[in-house]
Amino acid sequence: MATETSLPHSHERSIHRPIPPPPNPTNVLRRPAPSKPDVLTTIYKFPSMEPKSFAYYPANQLHLPLRRDLLHRAIVFEGDATRQGTASTKWRDDVHGSGRKIRPQKGTGSARLGDRKSPSITGGGVAFGPHPRDFSSGLPRKIYDLAWRTALSYRYRRGQLVVLENGIEIEMNEPRWLAQIMTWNHLGQGDGGSLLVARDLEENISQAFYGLEVHGKLKSEKDVDVKDLLKAGRIMIEKSSLDALLRKHSSDLNRKVPSAV
Repeated sequence: MATETSLPHSHERSIHRPIPPPPNPTNVLRRPAPSKPDVLTTIYKFPSMEPKSFAYYPANQLHLPLRRDLLHRAIVFEGDATRQGTASTKWRDDVHGSGRKIRPQKGTGSARLGDRKSPSITGGGVAFGPHPRDFSSGLPRKIYDLAWRTALSYRYRRGQLVVLENGIEIEMNEPRWLAQIMTWNHLGQGDGGSLLVARDLEENISQAFYGLEVHGKLKSEKDVDVKDLLKAGRIMIEKSSLDALLRKHSSDLNRKVPSAV
């Protein structure tokens, strides 16, 4: 049941107390923001996939929230940078030929027509054709680096980031043997395939992965981009490569960004 209150009469005076001034911000003790705990990563040995050790990484590197907008901007930026833009056509001024008018302007019953280099004639110039241009778009480095770590964090949170020991090697360069190992460890085609990122590509691994396109791909750490991290089913990466990529894409965490020139 609601409680009713009556309005004060006109002869009643309300007492207004002065509002105390706000406290001085310099005298207020602020509690620092709680630091996020580090995330734990298991280091495996390839190809047996036996856990060997553990490693800790900061939460701002492998435990960032999903940002679809940043990932989209990074993928568009990478796609624009790979476009060649070499398509080229000749305008009527670039085509070799005479500038004499083909037929009179009037009296023939046909449409008006200029010289043989006209776009209306076969062998003439191309109207509004493509010319060499640069399709690359701009993206701030801090945003791109944040998108990089967001993609790695997305894989880590889903359990799809497998960190391997440095210097991975295999005994044979047979693709069938490697395919059986990846299928047994749920890294093959049935689980979306895997991307192996390494710093130094060993000869046997390179030859085995060359005939293993359906189960996985092998790339060097300098050739990997954000799209590769999101396309494969799982990411297998050496610890040294992971550390190098995190150092490379941490400009938004540093106060002074090194110049690219």
